[in-house]
Amino acid sequence: MSYTKLKKRHLIRHHVVQQIHKIKTSEYVRVLILRTIGNFLLFSSLFMIGRTFYKPLKEEVRYFIDTRFNKQYVVADTISFVPPEVESKGFLAKAFKIKPIEVLTPEDPNFSIIIPRIGANSRVLSNIDASDEKIYLDALNKGVAQAAGTAFPGEGGHIFLFAHSTDYFWNVGTYNAIFYLLYKLEKNDEIDLFYQGQRYVYKVVSKEIVNPDQVQYLTRKTNREFLTLQTCWPLGTTLKRLLVFAVREVE
Repeated sequence: MSYTKLKKRHLIRHHVVQQIHKIKTSEYVRVLILRTIGNFLLFSSLFMIGRTFYKPLKEEVRYFIDTRFNKQYVVADTISFVPPEVESKGFLAKAFKIKPIEVLTPEDPNFSIIIPRIGANSRVLSNIDASDEKIYLDALNKGVAQAAGTAFPGEGGHIFLFAHSTDYFWNVGTYNAIFYLLYKLEKNDEIDLFYQGQRYVYKVVSKEIVNPDQVQYLTRKTNREFLTLQTCWPLGTTLKRLLVFAVREVE
């Protein structure tokens, strides 16, 4: 009788231990799955943030370093321009081989834009339909776009160029980074356009933040050669538009 009771107790204890083990195993698997999903979501978020803001952050860091070491950008009138040799000053500048002067040669002498203050240099694609999203987004992957129907350099009219446009904030890193630092431009900063092998110099007169539906700036009339640069604002959104206005220097 005692043996039978002991055997039953042993079987019951063994069953209980098995159940506890199953519960622990099941709990462990559940926790493991939740942690895996959590880690996946975390790293996916970090990847998307990095992908989204890599280009803007890169441009901000470059601008900070350029400003810190007083780097100057010189615009070359011709591709054969040779800059003077200037030695880098400071230990860090020498260590990182930061040139105190860098010459910006137009990427395409047929139509390009250079903005010395922010070290911007890009080709310009002409006659881009600003009302056709597919067309202008494709163009902005390659450079700056000139709005169809606006003037060309040297014609004495209104030139409208735009870049860094995005449909969603996570696509901000997809498009050309040329205008990411446009907000840093101040009055009298220089903007250079190269068109059909000739250089045209403009000076910033003002800038303004407007709503996307304020399209009158695209079709504005002027009695002098006038340049408008447009980018989305704030960075990575389509909430507003940042416009920079410049006039051609009298030669």
